[in-house]
Amino acid sequence: MTRLAALGASLFALTLALSSQAALAVQDESTEVSANTPPAASASAQGSEQSGPNRRFTGADLFDLSIAADPQISPDGRRIAYVRKSNDIMTDRARSSIWLIDTATGSEIPITGMMNDAFSPRWSPDGKRLAFVSTEGGSAQMWVRWIDAGESVRLTGLPSSPGSIAWAPDGNSIAYSMTVEDSGLQLGSQPEGKPEGAEWAEPLEIHDLVTYRADGAGYLKPGFEKIFLVPATGGAPRQLTFGPYHDGGPLSWSRDGSTIYFGANRNADWQTDPVEGDIWALDIASAALTQLTTRDGPDSGPVVSPDGRLIAYTGFDDAGRAYENADMYVMDRDGGNIRNLTTDWDYSPDGLQWDADGRAVYAQYDVAGETRVARISLDGSVRDVASGLSGGGLDRPYTGGSFSVADNDAIAFTGGTPSRPAEVQLAKGGDTRFLTDLNRSLREVKALGEVRKITASSSFDGQQIDGWLTLPPGYREGQRVPLILEIHGGPFAAYGPHFATDNQLYAASGYAVLSANPRGSTSYGEAFANGIDKAYPGNDYFDLMSIVDRAVELGVADENALFVTGGSGGGALTSWIVGKTNRFKAAATQKPVINWTTQALTSDGAAFFGPYWIGAQPWEDPEAFWKVSPLSLVGNVETPTLVVVGSEDYRTPVSESEQYYTALRLRGVPTALVKVPGASHGGIAARPSQSAAKAAAILAWFDKYRTGWTPPAAAATAPAAN
Repeated sequence: MTRLAALGASLFALTLALSSQAALAVQDESTEVSANTPPAASASAQGSEQSGPNRRFTGADLFDLSIAADPQISPDGRRIAYVRKSNDIMTDRARSSIWLIDTATGSEIPITGMMNDAFSPRWSPDGKRLAFVSTEGGSAQMWVRWIDAGESVRLTGLPSSPGSIAWAPDGNSIAYSMTVEDSGLQLGSQPEGKPEGAEWAEPLEIHDLVTYRADGAGYLKPGFEKIFLVPATGGAPRQLTFGPYHDGGPLSWSRDGSTIYFGANRNADWQTDPVEGDIWALDIASAALTQLTTRDGPDSGPVVSPDGRLIAYTGFDDAGRAYENADMYVMDRDGGNIRNLTTDWDYSPDGLQWDADGRAVYAQYDVAGETRVARISLDGSVRDVASGLSGGGLDRPYTGGSFSVADNDAIAFTGGTPSRPAEVQLAKGGDTRFLTDLNRSLREVKALGEVRKITASSSFDGQQIDGWLTLPPGYREGQRVPLILEIHGGPFAAYGPHFATDNQLYAASGYAVLSANPRGSTSYGEAFANGIDKAYPGNDYFDLMSIVDRAVELGVADENALFVTGGSGGGALTSWIVGKTNRFKAAATQKPVINWTTQALTSDGAAFFGPYWIGAQPWEDPEAFWKVSPLSLVGNVETPTLVVVGSEDYRTPVSESEQYYTALRLRGVPTALVKVPGASHGGIAARPSQSAAKAAAILAWFDKYRTGWTPPAAAATAPAAN
């Protein structure tokens, strides 16, 4: 797993334990849209007194954006089902629908209604049916569509959303995972004898899990994720796994249909050992479980080869470091003869899919801020077969995307450009082409900022640091403009040449935006990422200052008009930077870590952050936590600093931002606290109006302090003007 340690992404243990809870949260959010709600409305369709098109990219344009996700190519390569996410101005949310593309003609049709959310399309082995999840009818349920007949049938009536859909090889059954509620710890009760009609307070909430709340899911209900089986034509589901463990996906069937393989941490200490997981074999007839891997580390994502002899999966040895590259392994179906195919390949393969000939496995990976698909042969040789993947989000230029492969080796993937959000693309026979153009009308009207790659040598040790400059539309060579250093989260993540609404909104207001990958970023090898192991924030500060210097040297950035912002890990670095230097006129720290002691004990990764990022628990080595806490530097801060956080952030909890805001106020440094109502850590930009308003607030703060701020004491001692 490439992002096990990301502040802005799911931790490994949370992925195993909480995926169904998060899906349930998505389901609950989706059901707020009535079945009678009309299709997504557009901002451009609203009335206007303008005499012509507005060429400037604005916050209102976020409502007109769409993005492609989860492209699933049929086994014969003739069709691609994908999820289209479109923002709706009436509900202020993204709607998800499933569309079907003819790969020969490029024509596409919707196969789910636009009045409900639909996602997770998965083809039957013969390519004649498509399973998916839809909220039609009010809750997330599994449906199957008969492609030729054009009819869809709901298969389930489940209490929570199904996930990890996997067809049986004969097409007669579908496996899935789902959270099963548990009674939880009971301690006493309310008094008896409640009078009829009396209105008493809500019952006590009792929590006994280490991770009792999760970002995006909220406070967790007692329960465990389990594996189920349902007939593909409908009928009663059958639970296949049991016990106080989370048994999640992805799921993979043996070729004879007798066994399902999955990854899980079924150890007694699963709550306090977050970087652990094994591959398990589930016998469907008896529900017996066989453990196939046993090492100390997170093995996951098993995929069975076409002939059924081998299982490919990813994992690594847990060395207690903040970051590890995942490797790809192949073993016999009984767990024997384990081989590492990527020992000397310094990247992290993900999303494994076998070649139809059984001689290689396809995987996506990140390299230098870009995402590609590689074909990894059983002899360990690697070659790229697709590039330009994107889809890591709309607001910031993260790496990401997804792909699938047909039996004829055609690859469907999501990919875009710095000026184009993720579309469906098809790579076949050495040629790659776009099959969708979801934002054509917007691109034809709006002037977007050009994105250029720059590099710098770090002043700390000379390592090359990559960055991408988004320039204001109409930028003229040699023109110096205000610069915003925008720092990515994670910190084990990466920026690249991808579309980003925040950057384009900043650029439209006249700023150049610098998106950099300091040490700690992924996609540059394991050693580069671990350059901040047990030392974060740290020397990444010098990397960022060096690439800002480079933007000045190139004649783009105005050295007297520098600004800094970033979210999550980028928020921590923003707060660290203003404690180290006064070169920036103003700052905006978004959802930051401020105090590593409180972060380690209040976040939804409590079992992870202390041991893996600091090397101890707070009570074991308090000084180790304090020396990398931005709060330790707040006494140095003289930069006007805005603090921004989602009101339901459980990854870097709201209290982190509140501590920093209060400290700045007590010191007399200009600040304001901006809370995004209802927003989680990962969902701080999920609602278009809030995403636009957040960017507008940051721009207003930077404009307010365009010429900087002089502390009162310094102003009092300054020489009088003649």
